[in-house]
Amino acid sequence: MYWSDAGYILSNNRYNENSSIVEFFTQYHGRSSGIIFGATSKKIKSYLQIGNKLHLDYNFKNESRLGYFKVEIITAHTPLYFDNYKKLSCIVSAMNLIKLFTAESQENYKIYNLIEDFFNILNSKDWIKEYIFWELKLLKLIGYHLELSKIATKEISNNQISYYAKSSFEKKIIPNFLINLKEKKINNASLLSGLKLVGDYMEKTILKPNDINYPNTRIHFINSLK
Repeated sequence: MYWSDAGYILSNNRYNENSSIVEFFTQYHGRSSGIIFGATSKKIKSYLQIGNKLHLDYNFKNESRLGYFKVEIITAHTPLYFDNYKKLSCIVSAMNLIKLFTAESQENYKIYNLIEDFFNILNSKDWIKEYIFWELKLLKLIGYHLELSKIATKEISNNQISYYAKSSFEKKIIPNFLINLKEKKINNASLLSGLKLVGDYMEKTILKPNDINYPNTRIHFINSLK
């Protein structure tokens, strides 16, 4: 059996001396894994970077056995950021979230397009802020819509507006830019607070209930911003 598609690399793990098992999120076949023979060769190794977009020819004998890919590069996104540790960490973290939050072999063109959007965000001046909204959109697409505007309580003190979400256990500050989309004064502390807020929601609603460890790739990304 055979199919042809385009996909983004989500993970790349050594299989043996000359081969790797590579996982993609594809346009028409969702998240798919397969072996790439000769993955350690200079010709192929250089573009098997997480986040790169490749053309895929996939061959497999049956659904229960891992097949193999023949690949060609379409867009080498990741090498553009080899000198930018923050953005490189963000790419690895974002692709890992796609891997964690999607089901194997289930087509989802909205998530595929969301990956396309992600690489446009990296070229934005306010890319960290835009990336936080990207994570929220990803959560919405997989059925976990965090509607901050509906749970936020507004508070004014000394002519300063702030927002928070209150439960019976705690009171969480919501960075203003997540509620007021026209907010322009966004410092690094607010961005880190926004990432933490979204991360706490992921952990509480998705990760812990499914016995999934909090992803180290996201921790590394957040640490790169401090």
